Amino acid sequence: MSYVLLEDGTHLDGDGVGGRGHVTGEVVFSTSMTGYQESVTDPSYAGQLIVFTYPHIGNYGVSERAMESDRIHARGVVMRDARNHTEAHGSDGGWLDWLREEGVPAITGLDTRALVRHIRDRGAMRGGIFGDEMAPEEALGLIRAEASMTGRDLAGQVSPREVTVLEPTSPHSGKGPQAANGSSPAPAGPTVAVIDTGVKRSILDNLRSRGARLVMFPCATDAQTILDREPDAVFLANGPGDPAALDYIVDQVRLLLGRKPVFGICLGHQVLCRAVGLETYKLPFGHRGANHPVKDLETGRIEITSQNHGFAVLGPDGARTIPGDEPVAWNTDFGRAELTHLNLYDRTVEGLALRDVEGSTVQYHPEAGPGPHDALHLFDRFIAAI
Repeated sequence: MSYVLLEDGTHLDGDGVGGRGHVTGEVVFSTSMTGYQESVTDPSYAGQLIVFTYPHIGNYGVSERAMESDRIHARGVVMRDARNHTEAHGSDGGWLDWLREEGVPAITGLDTRALVRHIRDRGAMRGGIFGDEMAPEEALGLIRAEASMTGRDLAGQVSPREVTVLEPTSPHSGKGPQAANGSSPAPAGPTVAVIDTGVKRSILDNLRSRGARLVMFPCATDAQTILDREPDAVFLANGPGDPAALDYIVDQVRLLLGRKPVFGICLGHQVLCRAVGLETYKLPFGHRGANHPVKDLETGRIEITSQNHGFAVLGPDGARTIPGDEPVAWNTDFGRAELTHLNLYDRTVEGLALRDVEGSTVQYHPEAGPGPHDALHLFDRFIAAI
């Protein structure tokens, strides 16, 4: 037997699966029905335990192609009814076997609905998975010793230590007549500098498949080193932790703005917004899952998006929510910024565009890993803007 314990004393019993031992971290929930392997290997989940709201997890096993990074970043997994199917089409092994091999503690057989409702009411909080050999009093002490997510720099822990280059996986299609009539090769695609705060492979795959050559920089790289590689644009990646703890990245992004086009996704959205002088705050329980409706204010379309973040950007005058569907604006340190995307669940900021320098952001994940494909066109828009 094992149990989940939260810092407020909430206790739920279940059956231990996965790796041996105990684990602590911030307990959050994801509403995705599929994509459990993509979720746990997303670096944005570093320092967290994932509660999956969908009851059956593990139905189709695990496979190399579903990896979003080189390892599991989530500290633990909480499930209602875990499965270990090993013979599903395309799988390389069983879900629970893999968790055990990777040493990641997990628990199944508990009331995840009750746990998720509690987190929705009280907010994401620290907690842990423990075996019944550990007394709850001792476990609670370990939980309270866990650092809060607020003010925590986890991007520096998941960022690489060296610069690497990833070549495009398909040629840039080009838009000019020469490329169209085949009289000459399609033009070379853009070179994009990626500040790697924990980027997902599916983001890189989408950029490379559109002809982009990627120069991957550790997140602590200074602006001049990036400019010395003469990129056509700068991309700010997703990643874990509190954007307010990343001033060393924000300061360098400020030096890049106005000199190169800068684009950001998720944590990158928050970092870019802080670089132009906007503020961020912690959401009560975050946005995590593959069913979040977002309105594109430039087209009027509503897209169902994949999301994974616990922080958001404040609106004009410090507002946490945007009451209407109009593209409200901020006056920033780099000129005018305009709201481009709005979350229709809680009306928080989901994206903006800088109007006086070249830059734009989205809070959600257009690469659909895991999730719907509604927003894949944003990668086309990004390449076209370069």
